[in-house]
Amino acid sequence: MTATIIDGKAHALALRTRIAAHVASFREHTGRAPGLAVVLVGEDPASAVYVRNKGKATRDAGMESFEHRLPADTDSATLLALVERLNVDAAVDGILVQLPLPAHIDAQAVLLAIDPDKDVDGFHPVNAGRLAIGAEGFVPCTPLGCLMLLKDIHPHLAGLEAVVVGRSNIVGKPMAQLLLQQSCTVTIVHSRTRDVFAHTRQADIVVAAVGIPQFIKGDWIKPGATVIDVGINRTDAGLVGDVDFASAREVAGAITPVPGGVGPMTIACLIRNTYVSACRRDGVEAML
Repeated sequence: MTATIIDGKAHALALRTRIAAHVASFREHTGRAPGLAVVLVGEDPASAVYVRNKGKATRDAGMESFEHRLPADTDSATLLALVERLNVDAAVDGILVQLPLPAHIDAQAVLLAIDPDKDVDGFHPVNAGRLAIGAEGFVPCTPLGCLMLLKDIHPHLAGLEAVVVGRSNIVGKPMAQLLLQQSCTVTIVHSRTRDVFAHTRQADIVVAAVGIPQFIKGDWIKPGATVIDVGINRTDAGLVGDVDFASAREVAGAITPVPGGVGPMTIACLIRNTYVSACRRDGVEAML
């Protein structure tokens, strides 16, 4: 068996194209475009690339992109004051503060300062709570993108066994919540789990988000399972995921590559969340 390769780039392009069409209708109806504000503190090269890509995707969708670039020595008070201005700016529907922040800034305090209804990253505890109880809120973009890819392979997820490898607030925990909402039976494994492979070998779905290059081997995968690899690890051999792709693709039924799998969906879902935020704020039905 050789797994079907899940083309995240194609899925992301389709989603961004749909959202761009809905944004055009939104503009016609409301007379304005949805707006996304991105804040970058310092000159971290990877963060600068992410911000540039997010700005381009925002503009390509017909939205307003507001970029705020601050020097690395910016203090917490200045950053928090900027967030407060964005909270009350009627042109801004989504606020994203690019992580990581410089060590002298309390990142948690900054994230808490963002209006939960503009928190299109879905990191605010209010949105985490909304997700946990199934209330309307914003879901972190990476797990939301993973769910979309999964539902393309499995239109009906109910009853499937799913293992999430990793328990981060950004991916692992919200991913598990999303799968629970789809009526999967969900197990989270992590650095303290004994015999991780004993769990993954039983799973119909494996979502890998542990941050260890090629951690999950092909013989850890149940034949025919769907594997979603969230990991992006820089090695001497280039970018690799948390899954040993070469061995896993010989066992899995479907698998995401790295790069070109989950990554493009993250930005596409950010655009989607910003559009949804604009619709909620203006009392317009979101077309998804």
